[in-house]
Amino acid sequence: MNFWQLIVAECKAILADKAIVMTLFGGVLFYSVLYPLPYLNQVPTEQKVVVVDHDNSSLSRLVTRHADASAKIKILAKVSSIEQAQMWIDQGKAHGLLVIPANFRRNLLLGKGATLSYGGDASYFLIYSAVVEGLVSAGIDASKQVQLIGLLARGQNPQLAQQAVNSININSVPAFNPSLGYTPYVVPGLFLLILHQTLLIGTGILGAGQWRKPGYWQQVRPVTLVLARLSVFMMIYALFSSFYLGFCFYWYKVSVVATVIEVGLFMLPFLLATGSLGIYLSSLFNRRELPTQLYLLVSMPILFVSGFVWPIALIPEPLVLASQVIPAVPAIMGMLELNQLGAGWSAVMPKWLQLWGLFAVFVTMAIVAIGRKQKNVDVAS
Repeated sequence: MNFWQLIVAECKAILADKAIVMTLFGGVLFYSVLYPLPYLNQVPTEQKVVVVDHDNSSLSRLVTRHADASAKIKILAKVSSIEQAQMWIDQGKAHGLLVIPANFRRNLLLGKGATLSYGGDASYFLIYSAVVEGLVSAGIDASKQVQLIGLLARGQNPQLAQQAVNSININSVPAFNPSLGYTPYVVPGLFLLILHQTLLIGTGILGAGQWRKPGYWQQVRPVTLVLARLSVFMMIYALFSSFYLGFCFYWYKVSVVATVIEVGLFMLPFLLATGSLGIYLSSLFNRRELPTQLYLLVSMPILFVSGFVWPIALIPEPLVLASQVIPAVPAIMGMLELNQLGAGWSAVMPKWLQLWGLFAVFVTMAIVAIGRKQKNVDVAS
């Protein structure tokens, strides 16, 4: 069997295995919709809040209007007590509450200061943060309004009073995530992790299933088998990578800075290293279901140690160092720097070389492991 015949045999073996087809083709398509789904609304807005107004003054109503005008807050109703507001939150009718104390307007005009109390259901962190942010913004706006009234009452020029109240204007322009949403932040790294995990599962299922019975995989040299298997999976994952980093990025409006050539050059050692690692690990499995169970179990730890959803400074250093042998870890951060943050090729070169080094190590280990597996099967037969 020559090399091209071996490639054809590998393609037939992959397409004839329902578990591999479902994992590779079905999984990649399914996850492209499932994983970004919770983040499609980008940021939480219009969170329902109830108000407990013990002051019932013009200024307390101003604070309520400012809160309702916020993009993050929707004032649902005014209630008479904190206990009633808690009932609304417990029943799921509202997510937060704002308490305006008695004598609120009087204390502010006398310069004594007043305290606005707010809270919400912290079970949903993003919703809670939106409620708090919206209410804090409304409180600051009301405070500025009171300062402006005081300055005008003392005869201050209206234009100078306005400048004194708003002495600093912040013009915040997001550089790498213009929408400030979660989709451009989470999806790029997550898609690389999906490619990594499904490639490991596909090679694992194929290898674990083949060594249980005789076949062409016992009749060719280990080097030829590994190179042919890598070639087939590389062709498949070149298509998947184009789908994820091309169409899906465009569909989910993820910012793309790098060129197609740069993305392709960076993805090449990542897919080769992951495929080689998968082929090596497949020789360690005796049951077909084990690769899926193991790789799904370790997917979340890999996501965190990669450093884009959790600061690396908060992860134990030995764990960070150990994770560098996982191809997804340098690949995710390198691709984010290259494709989303606009880093130059020289900045990602160390990670690119690291992936080539991992490929050289893993492909050698795969060839040795396959050769040992072939000898063990021959002795057993």
